[in-house]
Amino acid sequence: MSHKVHPKSFRIKGTEDWNVRGFYGKKMIQFLEEDILIKDFLTKKLAEASVANIEIEHSASKFNIIIETARPGIIIGRGGGGVENLKQIVEKKLSAIKKSDAKREIKIEIREIKNSWLSASLVAQWAGQQIEKRVPFRQVLKRSIERVMENKEAKGIRIELNGRLNGVEIARKEWLRQGRLPRNTIRADIDYSQAEAHCTYGAIGIKVWIYKGDKFD
Repeated sequence: MSHKVHPKSFRIKGTEDWNVRGFYGKKMIQFLEEDILIKDFLTKKLAEASVANIEIEHSASKFNIIIETARPGIIIGRGGGGVENLKQIVEKKLSAIKKSDAKREIKIEIREIKNSWLSASLVAQWAGQQIEKRVPFRQVLKRSIERVMENKEAKGIRIELNGRLNGVEIARKEWLRQGRLPRNTIRADIDYSQAEAHCTYGAIGIKVWIYKGDKFD
């Protein structure tokens, strides 16, 4: 049997970086608890904002949150009110588990994703929404591949579905692929993500790989 490795962790220190960065020191337990709490909260809070990725940067006096989204207007709100409201909620949640009196400046940075069809996370989310609307799974696979491969930056794609597809009794795996996808090449720029579609007959797992060429240092 082959040994399966997460595509991003396979490339960390080569062409990819960690989603959570900074010096933890002696506060490893506290900072790790904060990271998990904030990521889970933002993922649920911004479920309709097409969030592709959330990065966190730690320092002695700052707590920086970077949100990559295809719909920044929903998060920012009128006059930036949405970001300020989000910042206040994050401050309250951090203060609830903070074990020291040291105050840190909280900063929320919004980065816009111009083309959502080049983000594996957003493609997986879209596929999940279509399956929850009871669109036939083969139609979802073909449409996803067509829309991604319309972009010149995309060199290849693979999308995989797992579960009771179309509500049948026996769960199975179905996938489609187009173009190149060198998953064993470390310099390959492969965007990977997974999501779930929650249907009346159970959960459907979704995995997406998008190959965008090679990266060289």
